[in-house]
Amino acid sequence: MNFSSKLLEDAVNEFSKLPGVGQKTALRLVLHLLNKEQEEVNQFGNTFIKLKQQIKHCSICHNISDFTICEICTSPKRDKETICVVEDTRDVMAIENTGQYYGVYHVLGGLISPMDGIGPTDLFIDGLVSRVSAGGIKEIILALSPNMEGDTTLFYLYKRLKEFNVPVTTIARGIAFGGELEYTDEITLGRSIITRVPYETAMMK
Repeated sequence: MNFSSKLLEDAVNEFSKLPGVGQKTALRLVLHLLNKEQEEVNQFGNTFIKLKQQIKHCSICHNISDFTICEICTSPKRDKETICVVEDTRDVMAIENTGQYYGVYHVLGGLISPMDGIGPTDLFIDGLVSRVSAGGIKEIILALSPNMEGDTTLFYLYKRLKEFNVPVTTIARGIAFGGELEYTDEITLGRSIITRVPYETAMMK
C-alpha cells in the first residue's frame, strides 16, 4: 500500500497491529479520526492512555477492575461459596450477560499451552488453590473453552483441586469442541452453566 504521508503510514501500521484489523480497515479508521475535531481525537487517545495507566486487576479473582477488589468480589449479593474459573475477562463478561450465574470468579489469565510455551506457573492457578484451601468453597465450576488447551487446563486444575474434596463441575458441552466461550450465544452458554456436570462424568463422555 502506497502512502502519501509517512505520518499516515505510521498511524495505519499501528492500527493494523490490532487483532483482526488489516491495512485497509486500519486506513479507514485513521482517515475517520483525521476528519474528527482535535478535541475528539485527543479524547480518543487519552482514553486509552488512562486505561493503560489506571486499570487494575482484582487482588482476589484477577478480573480487570477499576478497584483493588472488583465489584463482583465485594458484592453482598454474590455467592462467595461458588467459584467459576475462566480463561480471561471476556469470559466473565460472556457469563455475566447470561444472567444465569450468581457466584464469583477466578480468572486464570490464559490456558495451558505447551506449544505456545505457556505452563501452569504462567497462570493464576496458585491463587485459585489458595482460595480453595482457605475453606468455605462448596463448588468450583470450570468454565473453559472446549478446545485442546481448555481440556488440558481442565485436567490439570482437576488434579490440583481434587485433594480438597470440593465438588468440581464443568459446563455442559452444548458448545461445540474447538469453539470459544466468548463467542457462544447467551442462551447456549446460560444453559451450559445451569446444566453443568461433575468433571468426572464429563471425562467419561
